[in-house]
Amino acid sequence: MSHVVVDPVTRIEGHLRIEAEVDGGVVRDAWSSSTMFRGIELILQGRDPRDAWAFTQRICGVCTTVHAITSIRAVENAIGATPPPNARLLRNLIIASQCVQDHVVHFYHLHALDWVDIVSALSADPAKTSSLAESISDWPKSSTKYFAGVRDRVKGFVDRGQLGPFANAYWGHPAYKLPPEANLMAVAHYLEALEWQRDFIRMHAVLGGKNPHLQSFLVGGMATPIDPDQQASINVGTIAGLRELVASAKEFVTKVYIPDLLAVASFYKDWAGHGAGVGNYMVYGEYPEDDGRQPALYLPSGIIRAKNLATVERLDPAKITEYVTHSWYDYGGGDEKGLHPASGETKPNYTGPKPPYERLDTAKKYSWLKAPRYDGQPMEVGPLSRMLVAYASGHPRVKELVGAVLAKLNVGPAALFSTLGRVAARGIETQVLAEKMGDWLDALTTNMANHDLRIHDTSKWDPSSWPADCTGAGFHEAPRGALGHWVHIKDGAIANYQCIVPSTWNAGPRDGPGKRGPYEEALIGTPVADPEKPIEILRTIHSFDPCMACGVHVVDAGKRELARVRVL
Repeated sequence: MSHVVVDPVTRIEGHLRIEAEVDGGVVRDAWSSSTMFRGIELILQGRDPRDAWAFTQRICGVCTTVHAITSIRAVENAIGATPPPNARLLRNLIIASQCVQDHVVHFYHLHALDWVDIVSALSADPAKTSSLAESISDWPKSSTKYFAGVRDRVKGFVDRGQLGPFANAYWGHPAYKLPPEANLMAVAHYLEALEWQRDFIRMHAVLGGKNPHLQSFLVGGMATPIDPDQQASINVGTIAGLRELVASAKEFVTKVYIPDLLAVASFYKDWAGHGAGVGNYMVYGEYPEDDGRQPALYLPSGIIRAKNLATVERLDPAKITEYVTHSWYDYGGGDEKGLHPASGETKPNYTGPKPPYERLDTAKKYSWLKAPRYDGQPMEVGPLSRMLVAYASGHPRVKELVGAVLAKLNVGPAALFSTLGRVAARGIETQVLAEKMGDWLDALTTNMANHDLRIHDTSKWDPSSWPADCTGAGFHEAPRGALGHWVHIKDGAIANYQCIVPSTWNAGPRDGPGKRGPYEEALIGTPVADPEKPIEILRTIHSFDPCMACGVHVVDAGKRELARVRVL
């Protein structure tokens, strides 16, 4: 029996520790621990609800827009504000572009190195790499000369000792299966994706004023003006520029990302049998298609239990609770119970060892993450959950793409419930959203042509129009999964605020009854060839795309100054 500790898990946002018991080359038990504390909920108490989105956006330096839109929705739900159609369309474009960029970055820059051996790429034949690339796509950058240049560029890094992000990895590990030519192709596209994502996310600068922390959100709508006749507004020229960015996304996803995903997955089909996890999937739904209080959603909400795709259960947020039995928090009424987030508590109580430590005391509290549950059950959230619910709900484009991917890999639907399934689902969702953004641009253009330029509902902006005591919940499908914010407003100020983020759902510890969280359960049965180099553990954990900066955050309980930043 080997006790494996991976701390920190790298190529993620924030600090995550995984401990696992490996026996006979297989993980028999596992524990997930986040080693940071988030205090945003405490910071928000007493503040103006209209400002909450700007604070929650700082929970993470990557997942910024997701907390902004969720916070806005929570406050709007509490005070009864309804954004006009143009605000809905602008929001859809912003959050969809965030998701497309985030998924591409995850595949190439956070997850690919679990499957791609950079050192092996140095021995690749550029001519054979060119033949491979041309056999799967008509992407123009596929010549022998191009791949020879990439190989020489990487070799130059190696010779100068400037490996950068490639420096610390398990190169040469027996779990790597790609031939050198496939590795070289993937390395080339890793570098191309760096350039592409930088250009594509200019959509946020156009629609949000800047990136990553957008400035254009408002309770009741948006602060981004649209007017075909005004230079300083979203006008016809701006729309044309946005169309070019959307077209570039469709091209890159269709001709690079998806072909690479399928090419890599074809060598790792055995991973369709690993990483299944809890088998329960939760989706809030996303991308409102109309302007009612309960709008139709392009990606539907729902619950799937026990991998049963024949039944999609209606989502009931009242069934959500959070446990702190194994979390470094206290609930006043006892830590064995679960609390609904509307009445949730954030009372830090660290009782663990002082870092660095060899092992967690997993019989007690061992994580800064709480343990969310739906109807008492752990739920996986994220792209896989969204695509499963959409597939089982009959979403036409999702069904078509899922079927095509399964056919290309020659595997059945059961393969979706796996580490490989998460990788595939993320690519499918990226394709779906890259295609859909054009429809929202068309609708925005039509509204402008009809001189409907409304972007904000001012009727609820004045706090005197709000109920003296009200509560609200905002939901969003962030790239990493179901995100919820709950706010209690009293006399125009925030009385209580709670967030349950995707990585809290997925990375949380055991609950009161002792049920494992999704990360922990997904690792059970994972093969580990070398406990000293547990790349297999990283493959499954990275397939969830962890963001611990969202799950927890840093605050000094003594309110001492931690840092001072000078703005030049």
